[in-house]
Amino acid sequence: MRKEGNAYCYINEQTGILSRAYETFTNPITNGPRGGFDVHIYHFQVTSRINPGKHNWLIWYVQENAEQSTYAQALWGRIRRECSFVVPELRIYRFFDKPIGPHPVAMFEVNIFTPAQFGAFISWLVIHRGPLSVLIHPNTEEEERDHTQRATWMGERLPLDLSVFKRMRDIKVATDAKAKQEQS
Repeated sequence: MRKEGNAYCYINEQTGILSRAYETFTNPITNGPRGGFDVHIYHFQVTSRINPGKHNWLIWYVQENAEQSTYAQALWGRIRRECSFVVPELRIYRFFDKPIGPHPVAMFEVNIFTPAQFGAFISWLVIHRGPLSVLIHPNTEEEERDHTQRATWMGERLPLDLSVFKRMRDIKVATDAKAKQEQS
């Protein structure tokens, strides 16, 4: 232990050999084509919806925030332009203007493939995300757990629609049962 400033800390001696953790994610995080982490950047889209019901018209409004929507579109463009030089291997999805999957509001997604990309992009995003909420989660074989227990948030945490994962499990069970029946 040695003193660093006003505190005592333990310093691991440098060996000159970097850990594999700089190149691959910890098991069970995916190190394949899906990417190790998903980063969901949320914004409240400016929109209203009118839906004709059977007997009357139903009108409901999605929470509106023009500033967030404008900021999110600018950030999406900025990530595509600036991060292509800093972290060119990132995968950036289209700008969704409505909720999708378990995500309760409009968003866009970025996939991260290596720990080095994670460090470069997340540190950039901490500085540039502005008023937007961000969900960061690993990709393993446990989707619901990845989005809940293993998730990290920047900004305000938003409630996810976890019923999506139950529907996905039910579909998988039905598909597996059908495949097993066809094999017999």
